Amino acid sequence: MTRDAGRGRAEPLGAAVRDGGVNFALYSEGAAGASVCLFDSPSASAPAAEIRLPSRTGHVRHGFVPGLRPGQVYGYRVEGPWAPERGLRFDPGKVLLDPYARAVARAARWCPDLYSYASDDPPDPAALERPASFSCSAASAPLGVVTRLEPRMDWDSTRPRTRWEDTLIYELHVRGYTKLHPEVPRGLRGTFGGLASEPVLDHLRRLGVTAVELLPVQHHADEHRLEKLGLTNFWGYQPLAWFAPEPAYASADGAGAVAEFRQMVRRFHAAGLEVILDVVYNHTCELGHDGPTLSLRGLDNATYYCLDPEDRRRYVDRTGCGNTLRTRHPAVVRLVLDSLRYWRGHMGVDGFRFDLAAALGRSAGRFDPWSALLVAIQQDPLLRGAKLIAEPWDLEPDDGSQLGRFPHQWSEWNGRFRDDVRRFWRGDAGFAPAVATRIAGSSDLFATPGRSPRASVNFVTAHDGFTLADLVSYSRKRNQPNGEGGRDGEDRNHSWSCGCEGPCSDPAVRALRGRQQRNLLATLLLSAGAPMLVAGDEFGRTQLGNNNAYCQDNEVSWVDWSLLEGSRLAGFVAGLAAVRRSQLRLGKQGFFDGLADPRTGAKDLAWIGPDGAELTASDWSDPGLACFGALYRTGRPGALLLLINASERERGFRLPGGRWSLLISTAAGRAGPRAGPGAAAVVRVEGRSLILLSASVRRGAGAEAECGGCRRAR
Repeated sequence: MTRDAGRGRAEPLGAAVRDGGVNFALYSEGAAGASVCLFDSPSASAPAAEIRLPSRTGHVRHGFVPGLRPGQVYGYRVEGPWAPERGLRFDPGKVLLDPYARAVARAARWCPDLYSYASDDPPDPAALERPASFSCSAASAPLGVVTRLEPRMDWDSTRPRTRWEDTLIYELHVRGYTKLHPEVPRGLRGTFGGLASEPVLDHLRRLGVTAVELLPVQHHADEHRLEKLGLTNFWGYQPLAWFAPEPAYASADGAGAVAEFRQMVRRFHAAGLEVILDVVYNHTCELGHDGPTLSLRGLDNATYYCLDPEDRRRYVDRTGCGNTLRTRHPAVVRLVLDSLRYWRGHMGVDGFRFDLAAALGRSAGRFDPWSALLVAIQQDPLLRGAKLIAEPWDLEPDDGSQLGRFPHQWSEWNGRFRDDVRRFWRGDAGFAPAVATRIAGSSDLFATPGRSPRASVNFVTAHDGFTLADLVSYSRKRNQPNGEGGRDGEDRNHSWSCGCEGPCSDPAVRALRGRQQRNLLATLLLSAGAPMLVAGDEFGRTQLGNNNAYCQDNEVSWVDWSLLEGSRLAGFVAGLAAVRRSQLRLGKQGFFDGLADPRTGAKDLAWIGPDGAELTASDWSDPGLACFGALYRTGRPGALLLLINASERERGFRLPGGRWSLLISTAAGRAGPRAGPGAAAVVRVEGRSLILLSASVRRGAGAEAECGGCRRAR
């Protein structure tokens, strides 16, 4: 069926409901023409109508179709030259998903015509041929659905606006978190609605969490390779539509997913919890030269992707996924900014964690913290109040890690914290100085103008890698179920099985594993910076040694809530969070300076040895150093003393003057005020454990809670 379209408008991009119809607009520099394809239903194998967009304003093709309403299923065909050697891959035989679609009616259905070749074997780029058939691509193409853009809610009146210094992040997967939750209604398990159910909110509040960080919830596609293996891209790091919530995570279809997501955010805000999205703007699911044509590749390949300057049939791959978005181009900058503004302004989210963020700031391969996209994000009036978190690396071979180089408005995932803390508690020699630096806020990485310890998002585990329980149970990964022969996943995990690989019934090994988990969690929660926990680590979730469970949409990845019953670890984590909030001044605006307060003579932080004396440069240079303490001034009459013993045997620590009470003991598995050593001169710290003590000191007697070395220094 043929219908005519009016001139329409070039703004906004995407499908906009207005004036008794729908305006369609798409950006393409090289297109010779474009049409919107209208489908009667998501299951339709061919469009009921194809309507040419008659107008062009700059590089925007647009047209207005009267009579259309919200709920209309649609896609695009785009005409233009097929010249891969020039980076041009236009093919009107393919129906393309609108990158601005706010809801998805149908995911891609794998078929040879989604690709630029007919066989199962990826060809050399020089052999690419444009297929002639229209039918299969129309029947298999992902499709958008027209939605009415609801007025923005007054999100600012509901946002918790938790200060960075009070933030405790909890990383989770929407589907995996509630799929097995016995108290979530069965029809809501694995959905946005299930995540916002009262049992889940209660658990998060009890833990002391202030923000959830959701693994990607924007619509993504599964790789054909995984589908043939009976697997899926469970984590969702293959984005396709940056405005559309993943329909698989919603209990309602189409636009219902949008409403369900917004309701979820409202419930989180009412519970005092922020919502942070893990977003992927560095690559798409269209992969490399042998990947499918689903959206951007067919809209305008040379505009949206970084192409190899020596062979424009190939893509620059800084992501390990076959392609890299061309985030220096104004159209791509706009696409990313429009998407971020939409999720912040219309969907209510409070922050973003940017996957492989180093790739977003590269120009000709070199990272520039003042690149167009990064500058645009941090100066945008709607975005600059959001929490901005960078994963500060990519796969650039020469300088992939840019840890510590992002602008001062950003915080960064601190991979050095993860590695140093793991290696120290594993028993590797020479890591005491590094761990002390991490505990104090990683000033070696972030002490640049305008930055503070909040720049460091500290973590010991993340979705990518071992769970906490597996970190102390496996020395080697177990990734065979992923279908890659065990070659995938990180090999350098700095893990330790505590003497027995995998599940173990030995009581001594099990006790040691429990203590090691508590040591890692306590170090995380007692360090300066913003801590991040991973869902299920608080009660021993395991992936059976799989450290790359990205494709496991099954019990390997789903959180097993039966482990919570009878677990003492969750209570320990909640106690740690409470002590962090009430006792430690880890949210101070600057880094510790180690200088004496002129009124009390006490330092804000002093490092002491078991003899009570302040550690010297010679002490720190000893590779065998495994026992030391941190003495904090708390900002009120009193002090805190963190004593760490990573050696295998018990050690005695001489205490500074004052009356001390016990707050945390990883050996006993306690976190919360307890009777302590009082005015005793020496406290015993068991092997492979730490304790935290507090002392109340009379005003004017601040020196009583100091180490001998500090007094001698005055």
